[in-house]
Amino acid sequence: MSRIANRPINIPAKVEVSIDGRIVTVKGPKGTLDYETHPLVKVNRQDNSLTFSACDESKAAKALSGTTRAILNNMVTGVLRGFERKLQIIGVGYRAQIQGKVLDLSVGTSHPIKFKMPDGVTIDTPSPTEIVIRGYDKQKVSQAAAQIRAYQPPEPYKGKGIRYLDEMVVRKEAKKS
Repeated sequence: MSRIANRPINIPAKVEVSIDGRIVTVKGPKGTLDYETHPLVKVNRQDNSLTFSACDESKAAKALSGTTRAILNNMVTGVLRGFERKLQIIGVGYRAQIQGKVLDLSVGTSHPIKFKMPDGVTIDTPSPTEIVIRGYDKQKVSQAAAQIRAYQPPEPYKGKGIRYLDEMVVRKEAKKS
């Protein structure tokens, strides 16, 4: 049984939530997000909170109710405060810079990599070795960060590459002769 689904989501004053059938719309100061719930999950609004329940007693319905609660909680948080992921570039000559709506990466490949910003996501480079990705949709922010990291993931011997700021890379010892 999902214990997460038992906790209601409190709706802040600046956020509007509307439920139209299975479609839940969350509107806030940063933007608007829509989500279509699964038929096995029932979303109820009571005053300034959302509650979730499974439509039947199946294991899948209980699991989906917790997943739906987590997604809608992220939507409420995103339209109110937004999300942020930070990436760090480590390596000699590795750098990143913004040119309009395109992130230009030089990370040890034979050609510069151009990453176009998705809609609803802003990318900033406070220094040539830092990338900050911001947006109100957690899925889009995390997906953009994962795609940028995939261009040059950190390698285990020297630690060169693109990594999340809080990521710990396990270093291997070099071969001894």
